[in-house]
Amino acid sequence: MASGGDLNPESPDYESGERRPVLVLGQHDSGRTETLTAVQYKMIKDAGFNFATAPITNQQFYQRVLELYQSHLQEREDWVQKRGLKPSQIANPSLPGPVVPTLTNKDTSYHPKDNSYGGNAPAAYSSPWIDLTSTDPVISNISRQVFNIEVAYAAFCGATSIIVPGPRSDENDKGVLQYARAIQEAFKVAPKLNLVIHMPMYREPGLDETAKTLSSVLAKSDVTSNSGDIDIFTAWDSWNTIRTVCHYTNRLFVALRIPRRVPEVDLQNRWFAEPLHYLTIAKSVFQTNKAGHPSLSRHHQDMINRYMRHKHTPWMFLTDVGPWFESPSRRSSDATVLEFPTIAQAEDKVKAMHKKNKANEAILKRNNMNPYVVYMRYVERQQPPYSAMESEQLVWFQDLLQSPLQPLSDNLESSTYETFEQDPVKYERYEAAIAEAMTEWKELNKPTSSATAKNPSSRELIVAVAGAGRGPLVTRALRAAERTGTAIQLWALEKNQNAYVYLLQQNESEWNNQVTVVKTDMRAWEGPRVKGEEDVITKVDILVSELLGSFGDNELSPECLDGIQNHIARPHGISVPGSYTAHLSPICAPRLYADIRVKSLSDPNAFVTPWVSRLFAIDFVAAQKVPGHPRFQQAWEFVHPVEVSREDDFAAKHGRAAKFTTIGGGSMAGSSGINDHNSRQCHLKFVCRTRGVMHGLAGYFESVLYASQMPDSKKEPVEISILPDQIDRKSKDMTSWFPIFFPLKVMSHFIPLHTVPHQSVMVPKPSTGSKNGVLNGLYMPSIIPLFVRKIILNTSKGLMMRTKEKPGRFISQTERQTPILYNASTGSLIRLCIKVHTPFRPSSPFSSLA
Repeated sequence: MASGGDLNPESPDYESGERRPVLVLGQHDSGRTETLTAVQYKMIKDAGFNFATAPITNQQFYQRVLELYQSHLQEREDWVQKRGLKPSQIANPSLPGPVVPTLTNKDTSYHPKDNSYGGNAPAAYSSPWIDLTSTDPVISNISRQVFNIEVAYAAFCGATSIIVPGPRSDENDKGVLQYARAIQEAFKVAPKLNLVIHMPMYREPGLDETAKTLSSVLAKSDVTSNSGDIDIFTAWDSWNTIRTVCHYTNRLFVALRIPRRVPEVDLQNRWFAEPLHYLTIAKSVFQTNKAGHPSLSRHHQDMINRYMRHKHTPWMFLTDVGPWFESPSRRSSDATVLEFPTIAQAEDKVKAMHKKNKANEAILKRNNMNPYVVYMRYVERQQPPYSAMESEQLVWFQDLLQSPLQPLSDNLESSTYETFEQDPVKYERYEAAIAEAMTEWKELNKPTSSATAKNPSSRELIVAVAGAGRGPLVTRALRAAERTGTAIQLWALEKNQNAYVYLLQQNESEWNNQVTVVKTDMRAWEGPRVKGEEDVITKVDILVSELLGSFGDNELSPECLDGIQNHIARPHGISVPGSYTAHLSPICAPRLYADIRVKSLSDPNAFVTPWVSRLFAIDFVAAQKVPGHPRFQQAWEFVHPVEVSREDDFAAKHGRAAKFTTIGGGSMAGSSGINDHNSRQCHLKFVCRTRGVMHGLAGYFESVLYASQMPDSKKEPVEISILPDQIDRKSKDMTSWFPIFFPLKVMSHFIPLHTVPHQSVMVPKPSTGSKNGVLNGLYMPSIIPLFVRKIILNTSKGLMMRTKEKPGRFISQTERQTPILYNASTGSLIRLCIKVHTPFRPSSPFSSLA
């Protein structure tokens, strides 16, 4: 074994100071039948392992089970011979079966946790000979009893989780369901225990357990793998059946057997989205390099590196790589196994080495390390260091469900503002957009709104920041003006009275009183007044806002900007952002789905709430390069300013207070028709690349902050994006927004949508046909969600949610969500409606949006 620093965890250059995922390595012996003694366990740890597995029961208990089966067969023969049972009677399924007796101290060497293992107890491993999928009812019954006994005893001993060998075959659907039912039952046997199902990534020959099952020993029926071509998704299908039967409990995990041949990326992505607890690598997976040492292929290393980026990094255990303690013949046949001295020899060796320097002690420790462990430490060091997007804070947000912010109805705290201000990318992009707008303003020689009859030659731009918060965009606007040499009159509008105080402080301490700070809802602002001529109300040349949500408009940016856009100078005024688009993509997200199921126990609206989350452990259902049907598709767009506003026209004719009163009564969006221009609907089709499960839709947005207005300009627009395939190009390392997740609710039951290859999942426009009409996918019928953006009128008692299911239901303040995702089932047509609420109060036309 090479001893260079590149492979030596003890070498000075091993620690580079860069953060990387840490590999927690365990040792598993597939032939182990007894729990390791404290001395043996210490040897395992001295070999470099962090933990080891331990069988719950031993070989004696196995023999007792075999004898029980044989005695039951003899008992059935006695019933025929001594009691005279006829064949029809002996076939009665109600006849009593064998009962597995309780454990004795001779049946197990697994005991309650104590200090003999140094505070790191072995991981409990269920007996691999148990056959929960057996077609023999007697064997399956015995297996279920044995499994329950092991689970109960392990829980008594203090185990927090048990590793359970998965089904050996995927062809027997009934057997897989039997297995899933046994797992579900075990959760009741041990209510606080986690179960980790040991599954192969796919049915690669030789990847499953080597121990013979009860069926192969007693019924002489070996479970054989599929012959010929291998369907690489069948193992995942079995896992999906198990966790579906167990209702996506968050106490169920998977231990994934890494195969010798790494599968295609689609399967890697599918398992990446699952709750991985362990990655297991058998000795047969390792290759031997030119120096005769174990190694893994580059494909294996890349896959491990990716899986280790999870917030809760999976542990790993290496199977059958030594050291051995039970079989001398097995030990001698393994050329790479380390020979361990006796306790007395080890003590003498340690005492002798204590006389040498620290470098020699490090060499001793390294030489005692298992060669496979040494190599895995090398793999650990070769992992890419954590990037800026993998800081501890951002990693903590992986797949964390958060309710969308409602800054219009709620006054945010300073710490919330501060969190967003830590993202320099967003504000750099905003500054670039403002600077570009100012530069082109001068190049195009546009008129300025500061020019009056008294001062017609004024070239000062009127700039307003709507929703200034604590002022980061104000700072960026000042910097942009300084960069471009542009004279400006800057206004900062903020409705949050607490943030208003902070803005005043900033104006005195940081902005040299260059900013006019106004405490107001932007929709109620009277407009800017020209400096030196305060009696003159003018227009805004550049309006800057950051009202975007994870889905673009879900924090009511269109409605807010509608209320202030009348102050933008026409036709040359600019809005930053100028436009934004919402995008959707169907995803498989079992972890999110499981978390929402837990939340639904206490929150009935959990499945009808759009959740903001840093989507990570997901698998995109849609294919990536289907002509005309990309993975991420645009749902709708908003452009600002809107050149024609019906509410502004109505207000100009009847007075501002009257614009919230009445125009027409036929609007489906409420607000008497004045907000119909903000209603949206979309019809999208996604083609599924493989079979799987769709748990919901991921929502993203893109925004053009500023697009060049120069004639025949070829300049790239200044954009921001959170689309996975665009963010690196348009706003790399931006962290201000996480995607939004719309969970699926089907037929009033919270179940995922199963997909097959080439099936199309559609997000259509409203159906005008029969209530029982079914829209079909490209190749076969599929469930069809419908997204509609609607506006609903608020009443004095609260927010009225007009739905088919609950017409006229009033939502309390604590129930308000923007938007609300709900399903109304009509036959086979599933409609998922995004409802964006604009509660203009008739008695108070300038009330805040909820």
